[in-house]
Amino acid sequence: MSSTTTQSEGGAAVPATCTIGELRTLFLFEKLTDEQLDWLCQHGRVEVVEQGVVYAEGDPATRFVVLLSGGVALTRRIGADEIEVTRTTNAGVYGGAFMAYLGDRVPQVYNNTMRVTEPSRFFVIDAEHFAELMDDWFPMAVHLLEGLFFGIKNVQEVIGQRERLLALGSLTAGLTHELNNPAAAAVRAAAGLRERVVKLRHKLPTIAGGKHDDPVLQLLVKLLDEAKVAGGQRAAPGPLEAADLEDAVTDWLDDHDIARGWELAPALVQAGLGTSELSELAAAAGPADADSAAGAGAATTLDHSLRFLADSVETELLLTEITDSIARISALVGAARQYSQLDRAPYQVVDVHELLDSTLAMLAGKIGDGITVVKDYGHDLPRIPCFPGELNQVWTNLIDNAVSAMSASGTLTIRTALDRDRLLVDVGDTGPGVPEELQQRIFEPFFTTKPVGQGTGLGLDICFRIVVTRHHGELWVQSVPGDTHFLVRLPLSGPADN
Repeated sequence: MSSTTTQSEGGAAVPATCTIGELRTLFLFEKLTDEQLDWLCQHGRVEVVEQGVVYAEGDPATRFVVLLSGGVALTRRIGADEIEVTRTTNAGVYGGAFMAYLGDRVPQVYNNTMRVTEPSRFFVIDAEHFAELMDDWFPMAVHLLEGLFFGIKNVQEVIGQRERLLALGSLTAGLTHELNNPAAAAVRAAAGLRERVVKLRHKLPTIAGGKHDDPVLQLLVKLLDEAKVAGGQRAAPGPLEAADLEDAVTDWLDDHDIARGWELAPALVQAGLGTSELSELAAAAGPADADSAAGAGAATTLDHSLRFLADSVETELLLTEITDSIARISALVGAARQYSQLDRAPYQVVDVHELLDSTLAMLAGKIGDGITVVKDYGHDLPRIPCFPGELNQVWTNLIDNAVSAMSASGTLTIRTALDRDRLLVDVGDTGPGVPEELQQRIFEPFFTTKPVGQGTGLGLDICFRIVVTRHHGELWVQSVPGDTHFLVRLPLSGPADN
């Protein structure tokens, strides 16, 4: 910096020293008296920055600066990245040690970095003099600002902690609920499987000891091999069709004097075994003649063979249920890992559809059966560089708000597409909508349309900061009654690619 040079703007010489007249043109100083302005010029100075950094984030805050002319950009460090917060050429914008009057009650360091975007002039006053003028000239304002600053800080800390606990509790509750159902099904299936295995052990000696030819056992093995019991082998019949098939099989079993045939019919039908296959088994067992010992043996062989067949089918169906349940548990755990991004790098190139799917999986319990989820994903969308864990916070807030707005019934639509040079994510719902007069305020901190105790007003503010500040994207709302859309546009390339 230099305080002895001058600049030329529009051909007019600009003083490099402090003047009362120039300070009075700034909104920050326009209400001060001549004596106060003179005090500022005596204790402050004008400095010129041709290029580079005015002050750096994290350094001791030793000066309060006010832009007189030129342009500046403010940036903040977030992790390993430096994110631009604002850029302006408006005279009077200030920065630096503006909390000097709070003394050592707060860390006296610069909370951002200021750079000039063109040669610029600043009014500069040292931190100790700035604290002195605040305490002497505005004692009541200082007390009010202290209370406001520390009050908001405490509120933000409490609410931030509460928000994190609520988010963790909601995630844990949803995950526990979703994991409990398949786990309980696996336990029930395992118990039923044990019972069937015991029955099979007792039936095999009876079948093997019967007076019949080997073709019966060979046919049982053939029917079991051909039974459609593995998940996805065949389309399951509808309820009406299944009922008709079970009735037909039950009638066939009754005609062949099989006791409690209605107990066997459902398992046989699920395996795709109908009356034709059962007739083939009956023929292999031989004719049943109640007046002869051979006939009684054939009837017993058929009865035990059918029960062996039904129990074997049920055993495989239970195994299929256990396999499917465990697969679902694995899928949920995978979705939780994808959602939390705990085992991933904070910044990476990802498929946004994977993030959306993992969030929907985590919120499945809250979405409920009354809400129809429509996924209208664009084809061949590129992977984008981003902070996946943070974007999942955005999807969680937007989807949660949409579900809450619809009150347990409606349609949730998640649409993705390319929108010029950006990726568009559209979260739509059929709720009552956001009134037009509130649409400009919903992204403000602490503003909420939810009843007292049900919302903090920070969800959409967090979304806005993540999308706009963190990812240099855009977030806005379009809403009419019955059709609300929150739209997110994200860059296709990261800062390193530009």
